[in-house]
Amino acid sequence: MEIVKRNGAREELVFAKMKKVIDFACAPHKETDPLELEAALLPLFRHGMTTKEIQRLLIQTAVEKTSVEQPEWQFVAAKLLIYDLYKEAGINRQYETFGYGDLYTLIADLTERGLYGKYILETYTKSEVDELCGYIKPERDYLFNYIGLKTLADRYLIKGRGKEVLELPQELFMGVAMHLAMKEKDRVHYAKQFYDVLSKLEMTVATPTLANARKPHHQLSSCFIDTVPDDLWGIYQVDQSFAQVSKHGGGMGIYIGKVRSRGSDIRGHKGAAGGVVPWIKNYNNTALAVDQLGVRSGAVAVYLDVWHKDILDFLNLKTNNGDDRMKAHDIFPGVCIPDEFMKQVQQRGTWYLFDPHEVRAVMGFSLEDSWGDEWLRRYAACIGNPALSRDEIPAIDIMKRIMTSSFETGTPFLFFRDTVNRSNPNKHAGMIYCSNLCTEIAQNGSATELEQMFHEDGVITTRMRAGDFVVCNLSSLNLGRVRTKEDIERVVSLQMRMMDNVIDLNRYPVPQAEITNKKYRAVGLGTSGYHQLLAENGVAWESEEHLQTADELYEWINYCAIKASKDIAKEKGAYPMFEGSEWQTGEYFKQRDYATSEWSELQAEVAKYGVRNAWMFAIAPTASTSLIAGSTAGIDPVYRKFFVEEKKNAVIPQTAPNLGPKTMWFYKEAHRIDQLWSIRAAGVRQRHIDQSQSFNLYITPELSAREFLELYMAAWENGLKTVYYCRNQSLEVEDCVSCSA
Repeated sequence: MEIVKRNGAREELVFAKMKKVIDFACAPHKETDPLELEAALLPLFRHGMTTKEIQRLLIQTAVEKTSVEQPEWQFVAAKLLIYDLYKEAGINRQYETFGYGDLYTLIADLTERGLYGKYILETYTKSEVDELCGYIKPERDYLFNYIGLKTLADRYLIKGRGKEVLELPQELFMGVAMHLAMKEKDRVHYAKQFYDVLSKLEMTVATPTLANARKPHHQLSSCFIDTVPDDLWGIYQVDQSFAQVSKHGGGMGIYIGKVRSRGSDIRGHKGAAGGVVPWIKNYNNTALAVDQLGVRSGAVAVYLDVWHKDILDFLNLKTNNGDDRMKAHDIFPGVCIPDEFMKQVQQRGTWYLFDPHEVRAVMGFSLEDSWGDEWLRRYAACIGNPALSRDEIPAIDIMKRIMTSSFETGTPFLFFRDTVNRSNPNKHAGMIYCSNLCTEIAQNGSATELEQMFHEDGVITTRMRAGDFVVCNLSSLNLGRVRTKEDIERVVSLQMRMMDNVIDLNRYPVPQAEITNKKYRAVGLGTSGYHQLLAENGVAWESEEHLQTADELYEWINYCAIKASKDIAKEKGAYPMFEGSEWQTGEYFKQRDYATSEWSELQAEVAKYGVRNAWMFAIAPTASTSLIAGSTAGIDPVYRKFFVEEKKNAVIPQTAPNLGPKTMWFYKEAHRIDQLWSIRAAGVRQRHIDQSQSFNLYITPELSAREFLELYMAAWENGLKTVYYCRNQSLEVEDCVSCSA
């Protein structure tokens, strides 16, 4: 039988060569039998096949053998895929060795092609690049499972214009590490350190950082939040900013609670205002028109206060009933909820809806610009003023609307504004109005304002006063690989330095983003592999042991993050708004009851040296990056222990990480878990998280309305700051995977 090699030459098939490749892939995985793969492959051979076809067939055959009983096949498939990438890279880059080529030659070539930023070779000398090339560890490619490596190869490795493979995984990690170490005094030392934690899959950086670091257009941040003022210029300015963020691959949160409601007056003309929905539809259209570099549509969450007169229209934005002219199906709605609303729901009390423009005009204050007791006083004053129009509605009716939309669409997201602002360590500098697209960011925000516009000699000049345009730079600690206190401290200290460096190395989509990011230097340390850690330690999700584990673990991660931020501040200076913050006064530590000698010593050092970052801890969903790391996503339980994903021309079986007899029963699936245990665990973690966490509820069709309401009440009572999606299971309930196994 003849085969066609990658260079076009034809030769007789020598199965011994194929056997050598199969043995190489199976060697470390004792539970996989090379003969099984050979036997499955032989009937598929045909005369004239290319070696590339044979390799792809070999990979897919190994992938499809993955099962609950034999999860190791996904690592065999990964080794076969990396073998294929090596072959492709060698041909495309024209080097003879199997595996990795010369790093400096690669960077120079990619820079010339416009695929690498010139700044890398302008910063690092050839001898430094050669030293880093010698530090690359190709054997770390074998840490990937198949879906992790395929995700990395498809989405993140740099390819040529014809989609040919140019960059290999360890070169990607080194390129990202070199970029993030550029401004360090000992840049080669830190590039090695950053490379180690990335390539060992001990942590992951956010998707924009992994995708764009080292490239010419290096927008590295995931999350942005803007505030819409109640004027036409400001409404469209936010739309323009969103377009720029989306163009550069960022997700957006927009607070629209200042905009006047439907039927409000405009310049004294009563009933002229169209309310928030028309403007939200504009943002919806921008999300569709300005996609994220052609990869996916733009993504935006829009937040509105539960006391706003347009709240009922807002809650119907994504539902299938009602007037389609009042719909915005592509945005993600979020509701900002004060404590008083939840109390009125409990008591089955009355709720009042107001127009924010009329409140400003009649009362002389903005209801949305306060929280806690001050907000409650203002709300009571609005109720008591007969000159102020209002809509009166039972609080439970609004909550029913929230639950109906949530059950049908998975949204709105919930933002408990009083809980968020009470624990804000930077309340001296502003307030937090809403969260972001994934509900883990909680930072001060304010609207950008037009100061002056003038023209001279045909040139129009616009002067703007930048508001707090929230930016957050994310990375996640992989708890699937990092377990000991010592390792957590080592990795977290490097993560904090990497994320802090992003602030100075970033290419910002709008200038107000850079101003705000350098004012607060906020970062978002997160975690992935949470359920994996519990399962591998034999900790049941629905147990007091889980709550104790969460408490101790996240307190230690928080301690390490604050200590690292303090150390960087000692070296490089505290963030500009540190004076007067609760970091400086010690109120942050007091509020969380951090009273041990270890914490007291850290508190004293923070007061003396400051911290580098105004906010530090935020747990993102990590949907794609946790695939690369081979861990469970974020803080979520596994959705399935074993499932099959259908891709174009292929099926990809996947298992929970390290699934086996010891972990099987501890990987309880998300929809089978009593959600009150998840809420309690989130509440325990929240004490240690200065921002928030992407926390999902998983419900089944059997859940009653009363039980559903109890979950939302429990989330508020347990101190959660936000609730992300409500993931409603399909009506088709499958058999328990544990039992079937």
